[in-house]
Amino acid sequence: MKPILFISNGPTEDAIGAQVARGLPSPIWALPLVGQGKAYEGVAERILGPRKDMPSGGFLFGSLRNLVEDLKAGFLSMTLAQWRAARATPPPRAVVVVGDAYALSVGVFAGRGAPLYHLNPLVSAHYLEGLSSPLELLLDWGGSDFTPYERLLHRRARAVFVRDEKSQKRLQSLGVRHAYWYGSFAMDLLSPPERDLAFLGPDPCLALLPGTRGDEAFSLPLMLEASRHLPLTPLVAWPKPWEALPPLEGWARAWPDGDTLRLTRGDRVAWVLRRAFSAILHRSTLALATAGTAAEQAAGLGLPIVAFPTPGPQYTRAFARRQKRLLGDALHLVEADPYRIAGQALMLLKVPELYQKASQAGKARIGPPGGIGGAIRHIREDLERAQEPS
Repeated sequence: MKPILFISNGPTEDAIGAQVARGLPSPIWALPLVGQGKAYEGVAERILGPRKDMPSGGFLFGSLRNLVEDLKAGFLSMTLAQWRAARATPPPRAVVVVGDAYALSVGVFAGRGAPLYHLNPLVSAHYLEGLSSPLELLLDWGGSDFTPYERLLHRRARAVFVRDEKSQKRLQSLGVRHAYWYGSFAMDLLSPPERDLAFLGPDPCLALLPGTRGDEAFSLPLMLEASRHLPLTPLVAWPKPWEALPPLEGWARAWPDGDTLRLTRGDRVAWVLRRAFSAILHRSTLALATAGTAAEQAAGLGLPIVAFPTPGPQYTRAFARRQKRLLGDALHLVEADPYRIAGQALMLLKVPELYQKASQAGKARIGPPGGIGGAIRHIREDLERAQEPS
């Protein structure tokens, strides 16, 4: 039987693709364009192409440094090999693309006329709000709006699935009538709480979301310093091995178990937890974040967010401003100074109207779950209709 080919370009996109793939008929093949595509392991019968991590973590154009480092690491040869892998596959039954217009280009190239479906968890019409200048949009047009090129490729797609209702209306107004919105992809990826955090007691908690793309080396020490001035117990969501933790000067370390690190500094205690991301969000009152999808999921649960730019590779000043446009009043952007971070967090905690406004904005901007399940149902039904005898 011909495979359904998944093409995605990023860890979040891989995770969405893998969940969609679980709901579709086998065999499933996958071509991850960014990183190693580990989300597809155990889901896809074959994972194609060179599976290689780049220094930028997929944010090639986030800064000149990112671009230079990726080119040195063999970005061009890797990209050429991915296009070859896309074309070398047998004609697929269907192609499901999760990502941006570039991933969609690879999907059209690989599909050779097969039914094509596009999930775009990146572009949002909310990004068009609050632009400081036309130049800001021009520099990030493909990430902030549906470009003429992407809409041209959409003519080849049987359905386009978007991340929020406003984006559906935007895309349909631009002539793509087969655009659909069934709910938030990001909230679909948020699992139930992974572990019981009752050991923390009744005290309110603060989620620290430093990200996974390298920004944490800069942001986590600042977050911990800011947390010392807040009446909340800090909980760090840490997905990496313990040896990847940056130096945390002044904090003493103790491991109660393999997934729990207790940090102490004077009378202050902070917890660094592995395999507890959702548990941390559900237990917290507020979040400090230099992350992408994780910050969106926190906002979707109603947590106000205080964010600040880093030197990169992901959460640069431009990325932070872009996320502010997406999340609106849910995100409060300040300079990378522990006192300013703590000051803004205290203001949210002490002014109920401000806190409530931020909480409601996050839920409204991100929306309810349902995007992945809706896409699965839509694609399955469409493929079944295509197989019916005429």
